[in-house]
Amino acid sequence: MRKKSFEDYLRTIYMLYEEKDNKLKGVRSIDIAQSLNVSKASVSEMLKKIREKKYIKYFPYSNIFFTKKGFTKAKRLTKNFRVISVFLQVILKYKDLKKLNKEAHRLEHAFSEESIRKIDILLNNPRKCPHGKIIQ
Repeated sequence: MRKKSFEDYLRTIYMLYEEKDNKLKGVRSIDIAQSLNVSKASVSEMLKKIREKKYIKYFPYSNIFFTKKGFTKAKRLTKNFRVISVFLQVILKYKDLKKLNKEAHRLEHAFSEESIRKIDILLNNPRKCPHGKIIQ
């Protein structure tokens, strides 16, 4: 399993979860497929792999729920993506959010945890990303 793809799925599930009014309903696989622009079959295959790693609770044709371990990892991945997004906007002066997202996506897999922590400090621990989402 490619680490990048695995992390993309975890972050996508987390971001979809964040948008839910009722968090007890979990996340639907169709929403993941639409968000990542992949087939439902691809999502099903990856969800099985993520479940094997004990990051989610998932049964075919049911909603997806994080385990504690999965929630912690997905939250960290999302924070990293958002910190990098702020870096691109504030320091590198990216204005176009579509380009910013593409670049942040590339960089989130390249930066180490230590580098992202240092970027976070450099930016004075921003509270919101360029999309207005809270950085936790």
